[in-house]
Amino acid sequence: MASHRRPKQPSRTRVTVLTATAAAAVALTSQAASAAPKPDKSEVKAKVDKLYEEAGKATDLYNGAKEKQKKLEKEIGDLQDKVAREQDELNELRTGIGTMASEQYRSGGIDSSVQLFLSSDPDDYLDKASTLDALSAQQLESLKKVQAKQRELAQERSEASEKLKDLADTRTELGKKKKEVQSKLSKAQKLLNSLTAAERQEMAAADARASRSSASRVDLGNEVAASRFGAAALSAAATQLNKPYVSGGTGPNSYDCSGLTQYAYNQAGVGITRTTYTQQNDGTKIGMSQLKPGDLVFFNNLAHVGLYAGNGQVLHAPHPGAVVRYESMSTIGSFQFGVRIAG
Repeated sequence: MASHRRPKQPSRTRVTVLTATAAAAVALTSQAASAAPKPDKSEVKAKVDKLYEEAGKATDLYNGAKEKQKKLEKEIGDLQDKVAREQDELNELRTGIGTMASEQYRSGGIDSSVQLFLSSDPDDYLDKASTLDALSAQQLESLKKVQAKQRELAQERSEASEKLKDLADTRTELGKKKKEVQSKLSKAQKLLNSLTAAERQEMAAADARASRSSASRVDLGNEVAASRFGAAALSAAATQLNKPYVSGGTGPNSYDCSGLTQYAYNQAGVGITRTTYTQQNDGTKIGMSQLKPGDLVFFNNLAHVGLYAGNGQVLHAPHPGAVVRYESMSTIGSFQFGVRIAG
């Protein structure tokens, strides 16, 4: 028979002990949370700089995907134009064959070999050597032209189809990279917002001091550029001082780092590619001691590029919130190598 006795209630002393223990646990947790040190200004700056570096890499990959998209769109357009032209040529060939058939019909009937000319697929007929003797040289030549044009058209349509698929994949990649850039920049902004207004003002002032409004305020020494192209590129970039950094910017109102270097060399009459990952291959790699004004300089595992300006200074588009400026190489990050553009 089941027992129906009420469970024993905890004693008042035990309840008091348990309550006190729980309260102590809550207090300790609260103290631990409040004891977590708030990152100071230098720690926030280091984290923000790292996020900007990561955003720079993601931006370059985004830019690369954009360039690929533009290239694919042009190739697809060219292919589609070519397919249309080839189709017109095929239609002309078939019209010629139709004329030949009409003439034979009026003269007493269509030759069986000419009937095959009107087929959309004459390959099978051509493959049967026994039937070739029935064709005149002119007929055989016409049939072979149709066959060749059909094969060419099929190949071009297949190529266009593959490029369309590649374009769809590239657009998907483009969307992902754009979100990655936005995420990094959003995290950086959130970190900056965690500082006090006074701390943010101090950081902004320090960044402003790093910017230079004109070459007259920077000692570039008297180094000579390695080529007239390097000199012209550096001169073109100097006209863009104080224009803002914008991810994906290629000018003339805003720039990212590789957008500025591409613009500068384009103005010098030399076409270079769009991203740091490809610009590193646009010329000859050189070491720090070999740098001359106008050479490209790469930092932070290809996350950043600028133009060597002389006397250890770099002209570059640094990061979000900054402007095109001169800056000492020693403050930009880890130097990788320079690249000299031959032109």
